[in-house]
Amino acid sequence: MSVEADIPSLVGVHHLKLPVRDLARSEEWYGRTLGYRRAAEFVEQGVLIEVVLSHPAGGPDLALRLDPGRAEAAAGFDYFAIAVPDSAAIEALAARMEALGEPHGGVWRGLRGWVLPRLHDPDGHEVRFYTVEEHTSHEPGEVMRMVDPLESAEQVRPAAP
Repeated sequence: MSVEADIPSLVGVHHLKLPVRDLARSEEWYGRTLGYRRAAEFVEQGVLIEVVLSHPAGGPDLALRLDPGRAEAAAGFDYFAIAVPDSAAIEALAARMEALGEPHGGVWRGLRGWVLPRLHDPDGHEVRFYTVEEHTSHEPGEVMRMVDPLESAEQVRPAAP
């Protein structure tokens, strides 16, 4: 029996969930910057405690859960990277953030594709984007390695001042 036969079938990320300090503020930010829209809400003991946002152009669903303590503890960490199709799309996203006055780290050549790091939501969570399009070919099963990512990465497009 092969090892692969024992591996469960997975089809992707169902949704992402972030703790936030202020539901309305976070929902507004994700709507204004990325186009997310409310799709569901959860009320517990008469209090709106969570909203689920969907993306009209295929982004992952995003749940925002009111939890100020965890939001504070998680500030600054990049829990996930949202996929964008290619380098043109990530360049357009960087330009959009600049037009909205949202600081970010510019577009970088990452390990396999292009990355837009250092965009932060109102709670300080880093919202990172990575292209599905790759610039480096590799063999299946090959382990790629990057040493000192910030030192060795090539910044393709710096953020606007």
